[in-house]
Amino acid sequence: MSLNEVKPDKEAKVHAIKGDERFQSRITSIGITPGCRVAVIRNDRNRPILVYSRDTMIALNREKCSQIEVTEVSA
Repeated sequence: MSLNEVKPDKEAKVHAIKGDERFQSRITSIGITPGCRVAVIRNDRNRPILVYSRDTMIALNREKCSQIEVTEVSA
């Protein structure tokens, strides 16, 4: 599943980051890397996805989140 499919108040573990080299570089520089856990705070339709990871709140482009593969985990 991709990150934009995770429901609010759920946690997920990142498995892979697809996309071009520029996207991968940007997303890993803010701390989203394979193996890290992210908590989805807000996932409203037509708005950026708000996630919490590594003690940081991050707003991510919904379209780009489709390139981040995750597995939902229990909190």
